Amino acid sequence: MAAVETPVCDFGWEAPKFTLPDAYGNRFSLDGIRGPYGTLVMFICNHCPYVRAIADRISRDAFDLQKKGIGVIAVMPNDYERYPEDAPEEMKRFANEHHFPFPYVVDEAQKVARAYGAVCTPEFFGFNADLRLQYHGRLDASKRAPAPRGAPRELFDAMVQIAETGEGPREQQASMGCSIKWRGEEAG
Repeated sequence: MAAVETPVCDFGWEAPKFTLPDAYGNRFSLDGIRGPYGTLVMFICNHCPYVRAIADRISRDAFDLQKKGIGVIAVMPNDYERYPEDAPEEMKRFANEHHFPFPYVVDEAQKVARAYGAVCTPEFFGFNADLRLQYHGRLDASKRAPAPRGAPRELFDAMVQIAETGEGPREQQASMGCSIKWRGEEAG
């Protein structure tokens, strides 16, 4: 499984609106989770080793960001018929196991992932209070294994800066992960 890197940040790009269900059938919208100081939309899944390596850090950072007025949501974009580890029942288990403090929704039609131009899991989109993109980088230096203890919290620090100034850092490291498993593509 080859790693994929995200494109650079398109500063000022407006967040596409969406409403998606979680694994329990509850519906969440971008406007409903939007924070007064910013919003983080992430694309993750259960089976990706890159996501698994940072799931607890995602949970920690999301919890800390929510306390600072940042809305957080995670979107699972993969074709879970071909990748049953990403099915809604497994999403429930994964979210509970990692104590996600945010909605974890499923993009079954993959329209939201396409609207955002998402290419991999994990992928992070950090928006300011006006839902304008200010961060499209990585969580931290983690790859298939967690970054060393004490590594800079790049996503967290960027989102705090966005909450305080409305603008993200100009220097950003691309996120790396597994390609999104699109419907109609060969498994692999």
